[in-house]
Amino acid sequence: MEKALYHQNQVVVYNTLSRQKEVFEPLHAPFVGMYACGPTVYSEPHLGNCRSFTMYDLMFRYLTHLGYKVRYLRNITDAGHVESTSGEAGDRISKQAKLEQVEPMEIVQKYTVKFHWIMDMLNCLPPSIEPTATGHIVEQIEMTKTIMENGFAYETPEAIYFDVEKFNASYPYTKLSGRNLDELLNNTRELDGQSSKRGRLDFALMIKAKPEHIMRWPSPWGDVYPGWHIECSAMSTKYLGKTFDIHCGGMDLIPTHHTNEIAQSIACNHTEPVKYWLHPNMLTVNGQKMSKSLGNAFLPVELFEGTHPLLDKGYSPMTVRFSMLQAHYRSTLDFSNDALKAAEKGYKRLMTAQQLLENLQATEQPNAEDEAAVNKILVGVYAGMNNDFNAAQTIAELSEAATMINTWNDKHNKVASVSAFTLDRLKQTYSTFLFDIFGLRQETEGDNSKLSGVMDLVIDIRKDARSKKDFATSDKIRDALQAVGIQLKDSKDGTTWENN
Repeated sequence: MEKALYHQNQVVVYNTLSRQKEVFEPLHAPFVGMYACGPTVYSEPHLGNCRSFTMYDLMFRYLTHLGYKVRYLRNITDAGHVESTSGEAGDRISKQAKLEQVEPMEIVQKYTVKFHWIMDMLNCLPPSIEPTATGHIVEQIEMTKTIMENGFAYETPEAIYFDVEKFNASYPYTKLSGRNLDELLNNTRELDGQSSKRGRLDFALMIKAKPEHIMRWPSPWGDVYPGWHIECSAMSTKYLGKTFDIHCGGMDLIPTHHTNEIAQSIACNHTEPVKYWLHPNMLTVNGQKMSKSLGNAFLPVELFEGTHPLLDKGYSPMTVRFSMLQAHYRSTLDFSNDALKAAEKGYKRLMTAQQLLENLQATEQPNAEDEAAVNKILVGVYAGMNNDFNAAQTIAELSEAATMINTWNDKHNKVASVSAFTLDRLKQTYSTFLFDIFGLRQETEGDNSKLSGVMDLVIDIRKDARSKKDFATSDKIRDALQAVGIQLKDSKDGTTWENN
């Protein structure tokens, strides 16, 4: 039996906790536990979050390709007291339910379905387990009880709070963020009337539900609903254990959510919860931070349909996915018309090359330089992904391969100047990275079967015109098609077309 690919490929990841690159060594290889903070389902999926989920999908796909047995959790936050980066806090799902005059779980269902639809459009694989906060209230209550028993939480008339300063006396609370605790305390607002809360940084594990609060569960402290942070700790512990391999989430979650996850997990389980913390970066639009206040925040659907004022046109889901892959996940990704058009061109170029590659034949007299060039590419595609999942580096290698493929197709009459063994390896590797690892798929606008039928008819009419030496009609057909983005290619084997 062949060894799994991870034996030949050493993956290096940037660990936010240590602030350096580290060799990825799972706790219990070949098994890998991976947790990603999922959406809070109270509104349309945010494009920035979609970028993060696409990056998690890339990591999941690549580790699985290497032969790891990955258990990938991506939760659904369908209840709880959620804090925003602006400092606003509250039960957003209940608030949205009141605005739309429906039950909270109708909001949850509506936006969970939309989230799954967007993930499917972007061709993200479903996680191994997709736990919900409401499905794990018992685990959250039990975890809160244990934290209280260990002396790191206390009860007040309004909530069960985590005692940050007491925890910090035995563990550096800000280890993940690298922030100074004294500065955080000095810069944190007054307690806003929460007189029973001991410290400014203390956060709610469980909140006592007021009579008007709809989503509520019985507990030792009366009817409660969960704080935001306890959800992820309870679910990840249940399915991945007290310590697991990878925790993903946007960089905006580092200072509060992930910092508090670490604190409450250690306070409960007496051990570091995660070995490697991986954080994708943010999106910008035309060089500016994406935000509603600037009017440059658009939804994935607006991007697909081109209905936002900042967009010249719509871009297909695979063009959007490819644009995300073109930037390393720890780099900011700028969405602009120029960037998206370049991504569209790059995506189509690699896809066209893949189709050409499948029809190439090997030569009986391989060219040594081409053999060496292909072997370099075959090593390079893995080197890119092994380098902290650097898809952009791998795309550069595939682009080199596309150049060779086009040369072989155009100048060598569909004959690759490499051996059959090398050509087969290139075909397999090129296809594997495009479809299985990058998660791209062939796509055409509209109904491809209908378009193909129409094009077959048009090509026959043009062929008939050329046979009658009616070159004016032949050229008119070619030029008219080119004007709408369809290019005809004539060769001795006939005429083919390409939708640009």
